[in-house]
Amino acid sequence: MSDFPWLTCLILVPLVGAVVTAFLPSGPGEPLAKKVGLGFALATLVPALGVAANYNTGDGVQLTETHEWISLFGAHYALGVDGLSLVMVLLTVLLVPLVMIASWHDSDKGNTRVFFAWVLGLQAMSLAVFTATDVFLFYVVFEATLIPAYFLISGFGREGRSRAAVKFLLYQLGGGLVMLASVIGLYVVSSDAGAPSYLISDLAALDIDETTQRWLFLGFFIAFAIKAPLFPVHTWLADTTEKATTGTSVLLICILDKIGTYGMLRFCLGLLPEASQWATPVVIVLALISIVYGALVAIGQDDLLRLIGLTSLSHFGLIVLGIFVFSSQGSSGAVLYMFNHGLATAALFLIAGYVIRRTGTASISAMGGLEKTAPVLAGVFLVAGLATLGMPGLSPFVSEIMVLIAAFGYAWWAGAIAVTSIVLAAIYVLWAYQRMMTGPVRPEYGAVTDLDKREVGAVVPLLVLLVVFGFFPQPVLDVINPAVDDILTQVGVSDDPPDVVGTLPDTTPAEGADQ
Repeated sequence: MSDFPWLTCLILVPLVGAVVTAFLPSGPGEPLAKKVGLGFALATLVPALGVAANYNTGDGVQLTETHEWISLFGAHYALGVDGLSLVMVLLTVLLVPLVMIASWHDSDKGNTRVFFAWVLGLQAMSLAVFTATDVFLFYVVFEATLIPAYFLISGFGREGRSRAAVKFLLYQLGGGLVMLASVIGLYVVSSDAGAPSYLISDLAALDIDETTQRWLFLGFFIAFAIKAPLFPVHTWLADTTEKATTGTSVLLICILDKIGTYGMLRFCLGLLPEASQWATPVVIVLALISIVYGALVAIGQDDLLRLIGLTSLSHFGLIVLGIFVFSSQGSSGAVLYMFNHGLATAALFLIAGYVIRRTGTASISAMGGLEKTAPVLAGVFLVAGLATLGMPGLSPFVSEIMVLIAAFGYAWWAGAIAVTSIVLAAIYVLWAYQRMMTGPVRPEYGAVTDLDKREVGAVVPLLVLLVVFGFFPQPVLDVINPAVDDILTQVGVSDDPPDVVGTLPDTTPAEGADQ
């Protein structure tokens, strides 16, 4: 079964689903489009589970498919997965059907079949990005993700969404053009070495001089910093999350933006190790600014969706910090943080959507007393918020503490600045909860209903995983650690992978010792 093209099927199922859904007949509410779109999203779980079942932890890149594409450029249709890819693939196939379920009635306001078709298209392109093992193929699908993302932002959401979509697109295209220069540079480097090749395995074996590495690094890093996002190229983030639907925001922040930090690990550290070490001091400073600035600005927000978007700026700063402290603890914590952030922030966005649909506003100051009329809604919002601020017992805490320990190991001042994120996160989450959910019930919200079964069903899987991996994160780390070890080996770092289970010290008396 390992010879079966699992990864191609993984990409084709949602891609075919996008085409089929787009050409379904129109109608009031378009229930057929919803069912077909959700069916294809659920069907994508089958090849994803096939990939997971055939994956052997610690065996490097697996389930590879390599076919010559453009021989003149040395470009290939090449796919494969390691632990880093697998975690992102599983996060993607989990979130997309949940977004569809949570957005079941939101899409009635526009063209349902178009909305679901673009969601499936974005899923297909994202899966292709996470499994591409050829740099040229990666660049093509990296840029292709912008097409469904742009139309999801501009076509569905709140007033002003078209301007937000254009701003998003300009930032992303700018980053892509900068990265294209580095992609072309890799072609030149590989050609000079003997034969042009964009295969990551071939490029990793090249001896690239330090100056060239630095120029190539800048092209890749700028594009990935915009995608992540990282200060100061983050300003598209809050506008997009404010104007887009909450389902679209989940896809952008919890899946698409992970491509930025994924690319930093895969390309910056994996292919350009010396340049990554050269740039580390500046990157660490930018990450620390993102952590503090994102949290401080989030505290001052009145719009719930802008608040959640800006919290992600702070969280992505922690992820980048974990990557660039160059330790197994930090890098594994960063990858685990990518996964956990996807779960927690997705839950928070979806619940925010439920709140806005009931109250008709995203203004935090206009709400109040919702816990009295919708206690389940208030409860799940609180759990998701506690996960976001790193509450012990919920999975983001594990990844956050791993990154903070690694930061202190890098430099005490880096750890001291990063740890302020815990206090600041508690302020913006708990203050928002207090203003929205507690106090007297406002007369206009006295008839607010609680969550129905469909809405609960969309967030319960996320909350369950937040708890399960909060107590048992080691299964995910067992997948992540070997991939991180391979990447850090390229940078010249070799240390023990993190083990969050731990062992008790050996208290057996030594032979011959006094009793």
